[in-house]
Order: sequence, then C-alpha cells, then structure tokens
Amino acid sequence: MPMIDVYATEGTFSDRHTLAVDLATAVMRIEEVPNIPMFRKNTAAFVHDLPIGSLSNVDGDSDRVRVQVLTNSGALDREKQLAVVRELTDIVAAAAGDPTLVDRTWVLLTEAPEGGWGINGHANTNAELVTSARAQIAELSASTTTDA
Repeated sequence: MPMIDVYATEGTFSDRHTLAVDLATAVMRIEEVPNIPMFRKNTAAFVHDLPIGSLSNVDGDSDRVRVQVLTNSGALDREKQLAVVRELTDIVAAAAGDPTLVDRTWVLLTEAPEGGWGINGHANTNAELVTSARAQIAELSASTTTDA
C-alpha cells in the first residue's frame, strides 16, 4: 500500500487531484496487488506545493520535481522499480504540460522496514498484509457467490 509524495513549486500542476489519482493508480498496477478495497483505499498520493523560492539546485534552478514512493519491504523487484520510475516521471511531465520536465523529475523509491508499515493503529508485517488481503479476497468472493 504505497504512499507517494510529490514536491514541486506552486503552479507546476493545474490539476493536483487527477495527478494524485494517476500516480496512485500507476503504482498499484505496477506493484500487481489485487484490485480490492484494502489496496484501493490505502494506496495514495500527496501533492505538495512548495512556495516559490523554496526549491533550488546549485545553479539556482527551481523547476525540479521530487516524487518519493514508500512501499513495504520487497514490494518492487528491479523490473517494477524501473517501471515505477519511468511511468511516474511520464505522468508528472504530462500533468505539468511540460515534456522537458522528464529531465528534471527525481523519483526516489523507499522501502519501509518489516513491521514499519502501519495503518489502523497497527504496524503490519508483510505476512500480516498478505493474510489481510487474502481474507478480503475470500470475503469478496463469498459475497459475489451468494449474490449470484
């Protein structure tokens, strides 16, 4: 259940909500988790507008974007890492309406340590997340069967 944070100067994105939805959707799809409420409700992106003048590289340029993706440990193998970085970079540039932003977008992939991933007041291990997901899949399957 990734958390995605995007940092850019004010005015970089005209539709931050759609950007957040697109980023969260892309990571969930690339991670290949089941399309169940547990993951849909808890994979989220946060777009942070930084005041003009609060971002700079050594040369004084402030037209950079930083995207940080936090996942549970081991969620992304090398192929998925490459896919996340490529796709999120492209989504950011498209959302800004600036294809050259691809060259100025940093994507950082960070893993929470085992048990360092909490929701609902509980720090979950990967095994607990898998158990919860399987229980929700079984519950959804049972309700679909009884509804038919």
